[in-house]
Amino acid sequence: MNVLVTGNLPDAQIERIEREHRVQAHRRDCPIERRAFLESIGDKQGLLSMITDQVDAQLLDRAPGLKIIANFGVGYNNIDVPAATRRGIMVTNTPGVLTDTTADLTMALILAVARRVVEGDRHTRQGRFRFWAPFYFLGHEVTGKTLGIVGMGRIGRAVARRAAGFNMQVLYHNRNPLAEEEEQVLQVQYADLKTLLQEADFISLHTPLTPQTRHLIGSRELAWMKSNAFLINTARGAVVDERALLGALEQGRIGGAGLDVYENEPMVTRGLERLDNVVLLPHVGSATVETRQRMAAMAVDNLLAGLEGRMPPNCINPNVA
Repeated sequence: MNVLVTGNLPDAQIERIEREHRVQAHRRDCPIERRAFLESIGDKQGLLSMITDQVDAQLLDRAPGLKIIANFGVGYNNIDVPAATRRGIMVTNTPGVLTDTTADLTMALILAVARRVVEGDRHTRQGRFRFWAPFYFLGHEVTGKTLGIVGMGRIGRAVARRAAGFNMQVLYHNRNPLAEEEEQVLQVQYADLKTLLQEADFISLHTPLTPQTRHLIGSRELAWMKSNAFLINTARGAVVDERALLGALEQGRIGGAGLDVYENEPMVTRGLERLDNVVLLPHVGSATVETRQRMAAMAVDNLLAGLEGRMPPNCINPNVA
């Protein structure tokens, strides 16, 4: 069968597909252009897509023989899943493998923004570190503070486990509260969103992007936060109203932010880059050698299963099979 791979996967994973199928691969470390995407999809039965690809009805209409979309990423808001389901196309993702690495990065952002790590690095590189003083370049402690986790899925739980090592009190908000036994194991306490935002010193977002979570954190929610609280987002950029966040930061209404994702990615709202109390990363939540290798292998596993007519391991619309 014919397969389109829109990202630069390791040779070993491309070779796995090529053993049984014909592969057209975009072997560059940048997103495939929309025109090339539309022109290439027509004769394909398999698509291994990146989270940067918009797999919408327009594209699906050009691929009458498409059987499976294997998305490289745990999120799949880039795919019109209902449109794919109506056409009998299986859609898969790569859950689980990036849980720990994203939780690690969340803690890195918490520490970086609280202890002014990036600002301090820049300060030192610029030759401005000239002396030690008792009240010079102060940050905020993390140990013993209150962490609010919004979204208690795999990654939220992993962050809670790490927070225990810092003796943090953990509040969480989720669509459905955890079982009492799991709350006890994780040492977490459920709170409504307003209470969580009012009480937490650090707020970490781990929700998927849905119509209900778009701009979940806007002007009203930012106003609920403490003036010295920090917002961390390693989920999806549009969960936060970025213009409202910029205003809150510029006016000193919150303490700072650590962002790995952006509302109009890869564009960053102009003004955020000027602020010293913001740490900005280029969407690297799962960007470790080990995790990206596992994600590639899982995406190929999903793709090959679908092409063979088997139920893929991580199918998010199994009713089509």
